[in-house]
Amino acid sequence: MSGFTITMIAPFGIRPKGTLSARMLPLAQALVGRGHRVSIVAPPVQNPEAAGTRVVYNGVPVIHTALARAPGPLGVLAQSQALLRAALAEGPDLLHLFKPKGYGGLAALAARRLAHHLPLVVDTDDWEGWGGWNDLLPYPYSAKLLFAWQERDLPRRAAGVTVASRTLESLIWGMGVPPDQVFYLPNGVQIENEELKKFGHSQFSILNSQFALLLYTRFWEFDLGELVATLAGIVAQKPQARLVVVGQGERGEERELLRLCTRAGLAANLDYRGWAQPADIPGLLASTQIGLVPASDTLINRARCSAKLLELMSAGLALVASDVGQSRAYISHGVNGLLVPPHNPGALAAAALQLLRDSALRERLGAEARRIGERFSWAALAPVAERAYQAAWASQDSGKK
Repeated sequence: MSGFTITMIAPFGIRPKGTLSARMLPLAQALVGRGHRVSIVAPPVQNPEAAGTRVVYNGVPVIHTALARAPGPLGVLAQSQALLRAALAEGPDLLHLFKPKGYGGLAALAARRLAHHLPLVVDTDDWEGWGGWNDLLPYPYSAKLLFAWQERDLPRRAAGVTVASRTLESLIWGMGVPPDQVFYLPNGVQIENEELKKFGHSQFSILNSQFALLLYTRFWEFDLGELVATLAGIVAQKPQARLVVVGQGERGEERELLRLCTRAGLAANLDYRGWAQPADIPGLLASTQIGLVPASDTLINRARCSAKLLELMSAGLALVASDVGQSRAYISHGVNGLLVPPHNPGALAAAALQLLRDSALRERLGAEARRIGERFSWAALAPVAERAYQAAWASQDSGKK
């Protein structure tokens, strides 16, 4: 299969969130490497400075539509129409919608009516509705209703669905989508080991790194109280240990973490670095050896496929992760990382202490983690998308007969 033209429809712009840059774009580049022509159209949500631009990233044009001038529902309609026009202007053989929600979801729905000859494939990499992002973000209630409906309606209208986790696979089956139209496409490794090596110990170098643990997070993934209890358990045995935290919460959770650590007498053991630019991440990862990946056992954590986990592994960090959702798909306990039960600060602290004390284990797990790209490179995953496209075209052809 080669030589087809695919237009991917993004939920938001290329920065600052990761869906486009960590999932869509590397998949598109891998497909281009296999002989396809792929372009991405995106609304300039959260990056208005990119509105009206067309930039080519290693063979993949990323087209950001213009800003909608009308407010409210009229603006939503105008932005969705602009996305549809931009997508159709690329002359695609197929549309691949990433995230069944928002402007992109409305554009894809319109395409089913106005360009029904084009097969539609829908990608889902998170749970967006109730129990997912609807509960985490302060969307207007009307938007939450729309997103929850889109998440359940669009996969049923599609000729194929790509899913980033086994939990999402089961959820899509439960919506009535036939299993032969659902394709398991987990996230892949984006940063190659060679690229990481050249950064060495950059401006982010961590003093006494042999006692440092890295937490790279958006904070909603875990309970803050459990994290503080974990840090307390580590410090009780290793007073010189420090938790280096990189990231920013959706609702200012980092401030609550600082407050809780201060109250627990752990302020000196917490090194909060804040938000890091994507270009700075490789150097940051190269500056430490141990990573913590705590996660509560919730629907959104079971459904998601963490690109951050893959970044940490490909950087060669020895990881301690909660055994929730997709973690087990990437981590084999004792081989390339350590898995612990969720909601168990004692187990998380004990595993972290094991790594702090055992440099040989730390180095062995980190070396095995770095090999994650052998199984989960985007070049290896791209054929899954091709199978989804083939099934979509076959379904579209049979529907015409």
